[in-house]
Amino acid sequence: MSFRTIESSPQLPQGLSFVTVKSAALGQRADLTLWSPPGTEPGAAMPLVILLHGVYGSHWAWALKGNAHLTAQRLIDSGTIPPMRLAMPSDGLWGDGSGYVAHATGQDFERWIVEEVPDAAGHVGGAPIFIAGLSMGGFGALRLAGKYPQRFAATAGHSSITEAQQFDALMTETRAGWSAAPQDRSVLAALTHAAAPLPPLRFDCGLDDPFLAANRSLHQSLAAAGIAHDYAEHPGGHDWSYWSLHLEDTLRFFAKTLKAMP
Repeated sequence: MSFRTIESSPQLPQGLSFVTVKSAALGQRADLTLWSPPGTEPGAAMPLVILLHGVYGSHWAWALKGNAHLTAQRLIDSGTIPPMRLAMPSDGLWGDGSGYVAHATGQDFERWIVEEVPDAAGHVGGAPIFIAGLSMGGFGALRLAGKYPQRFAATAGHSSITEAQQFDALMTETRAGWSAAPQDRSVLAALTHAAAPLPPLRFDCGLDDPFLAANRSLHQSLAAAGIAHDYAEHPGGHDWSYWSLHLEDTLRFFAKTLKAMP
């Protein structure tokens, strides 16, 4: 895949860069924040971690509010995880949040993430792709792993929205134009109707998070369905202090998955 236009920022401090591409899936420009470990050769094959933000946010949130690249660098330096690239895309900037689903307008926020973001990040075919997210991004990451289980090597969600109707209290827009397919409205439906074996799956939630009951319900339903997954609860709420802390758990989980791969 190639983009009609692509604009990249100069190298930013700490190895970050911003990229803007003309997205065919969205019919407009779209942004990403990218990070590669210092010294990475251009075109080098390396695992890619896609991090999805929540409602109201954008591509810069995981790096500038969550310090995702600093967490990755610390774990790489300690030998805890192997070198990985991070791709932190915007959700497409529809309303308060696109949900990372296709809309009746023709804008396909799902295809933007699944097909275009790895290309925009310079992903080398054959290298594993992981996907994780927080809140709306958790809804996107877990659901997309269910719909595209052969695309992603593992998935994780933090404080995840689990059902599309949970967006209604957070948005001023209506979801009338969002895809009505069950797998696009429910994480559980996407995971239980996967067309191939699911990749390794983990999710967690804070004990003071408004979506705690929904995450517990998802955990219980997956267990009842016999779907293997890791689930954890920790002190904390629906905020960056929680997400920036527990991203480390997800990166460690991805590294463990890599070690188990043939």
